[in-house]
Amino acid sequence: MSAAPGRIFPVETGWSAWPAPAKLNLFLRITGRRVDGYHELQTVFRLLDWGDTVHLRVRGDGQIHRVGESVPGVAEADDLLVRAAKLLQSVGKIRLGADIGVEKRIPAGGGFGGGSSDAATVLVVLNRLWKVNLGVDELAALGLELGADVPVFVRGDNAWAEGVGEKLAVIALPPRWYLLADPDVHVPTAALFQSGDLTRDAAPAKMADFVLGQLLDNAFEPVLRRREPAIKAAFAALAQVGTPRLTGSGSGCFVEFADRASAEAALAEMPAGLRCWLAEGAARSPLRAALE
Repeated sequence: MSAAPGRIFPVETGWSAWPAPAKLNLFLRITGRRVDGYHELQTVFRLLDWGDTVHLRVRGDGQIHRVGESVPGVAEADDLLVRAAKLLQSVGKIRLGADIGVEKRIPAGGGFGGGSSDAATVLVVLNRLWKVNLGVDELAALGLELGADVPVFVRGDNAWAEGVGEKLAVIALPPRWYLLADPDVHVPTAALFQSGDLTRDAAPAKMADFVLGQLLDNAFEPVLRRREPAIKAAFAALAQVGTPRLTGSGSGCFVEFADRASAEAALAEMPAGLRCWLAEGAARSPLRAALE
């Protein structure tokens, strides 16, 4: 779809286009497990000025229809974009519907938040287009029903996160550029949480520790590097130009740079077989800017 979005989602037929930014977890720590089985986390979400584009068109017949596939092999009824629209429609008691399409750039399973961001964009934009008029707290609560990462995209700020990722405190982050790498490995998050060598009881960190640069760890990194040779190889390549880190519980890796020129120089050093690209950190979500 990304090759010819103008022809597939023409503005003159009622389509509108909205950003769905990717994210990075600048660190990720598991501090315990709740009685309901979910794990307590600490992380910092960094939004990027790069990601998917969600296309929406209001329908008058109440139908929610997906155009194309957002993730190959995922049925329409199971698609987070469709589920987000139907959830908002039900809660808002809305009789309108929507056509939904997406230009995918964020790789699935990489830990860059693509599905969650797409769902958040659907919630936030249809809330406006359908005139549901829910507040951001209400939308974030709906987003949590779809996934732990959805609320941060709904709110649209870089954030220190705790709980399962839903307890968010806005954090100011300096301008940075990132070299991103996708080893193209998809390990189900549930399988990682069941791993015997996953550290689930790390000591809680403080925001001051992060500000001082003392938090770079990701609990899933040692597990994934041991079980996935492609991730181990990606870390080895990235280590030649900086300090590689893992994002989320996916296979995506990154190195942070102070400026674009340094990131571009590092990109030029990457091996041809590793998919790499650059992205700039965002001070706030590009979606919020698009809505203003």
